[in-house]
Amino acid sequence: AIMLARNFGSKVIVTAGSDEKCAACRKLGADVAINYNTTDFVAAVKQATGGQGANVILDMVGGPYVERNYQCAAMDARVSQIAFQQGSKVDLRYMSARRIRHMGSGLRPRTKEEKGAIAAALETRVWPLIEAGKIRPIIDSTFKLKDAAKAHARLESSQHIGKVVLTI
Repeated sequence: AIMLARNFGSKVIVTAGSDEKCAACRKLGADVAINYNTTDFVAAVKQATGGQGANVILDMVGGPYVERNYQCAAMDARVSQIAFQQGSKVDLRYMSARRIRHMGSGLRPRTKEEKGAIAAALETRVWPLIEAGKIRPIIDSTFKLKDAAKAHARLESSQHIGKVVLTI
């Protein structure tokens, strides 16, 4: 997401759970990286945007972060929920006051036609960036399938930066 946003001309602000992960995000092209364990990311986003807030927020955690995302959103912002690690109870007043559009996203419930249109757009807009080496997957580590428990332990440790891959 960092590499895509940078290549599409966006200022990129990220949150991560350690200074090491923040450094990795900056190396990938993030303009601002905020350690959410040591810094109030709502205040930091407001500061990084001159008090305006973020225009687009990509959330894959949910839970208490949803309301905090609303608090650091700009007027007419979009929040895209791509996953949930936690459920959520949200005070919708922030959403209303800032005219925030919060949308869920996923491929499973989409029709074949919708998936085809997404694939065509990826081929047109993203594939050239991959071919040019401007975006690439970040692989943290690889494990043989028989070591899936070790791979899972790596994920649970939250020490990984990038994808953990199982090989067959």
